[in-house]
Amino acid sequence: MSFSAVTQQQSRSAVLSKAVLNAAEILGISNSRLAKILGVSPATITRLGGGAYQLSEGKKEWEFGVLLVRLFRSLDSIAGGDNELAARWMQSGNRAFAGRKPLELVETAEGLVRVVSYLDASRGIV
Repeated sequence: MSFSAVTQQQSRSAVLSKAVLNAAEILGISNSRLAKILGVSPATITRLGGGAYQLSEGKKEWEFGVLLVRLFRSLDSIAGGDNELAARWMQSGNRAFAGRKPLELVETAEGLVRVVSYLDASRGIV
């Protein structure tokens, strides 16, 4: 792998890592819950927050991170950029999820995909 390719991969990792941390903060996702979402240890989240670790492309943590950012982007679009509204939505029971909170659902891969799909479908309604 060339130096340029390595640098580009590191840059992509840094961007996604920062985006995941920002999305989690805005949506009120705790570090312990973020660890569950990404499938990593709480210590890894601490290192991620401190800049000593970045999400690795090609690993499950990367895919889950991409989904979390996608969830945030869809919800941000629906909420019109209102971060408080987005965080409240994540923490409120939802009839589409049998009264469960999206914040609880996203801890599993199936739940994360379900919430992202729901938001994508809702966003598409005109």
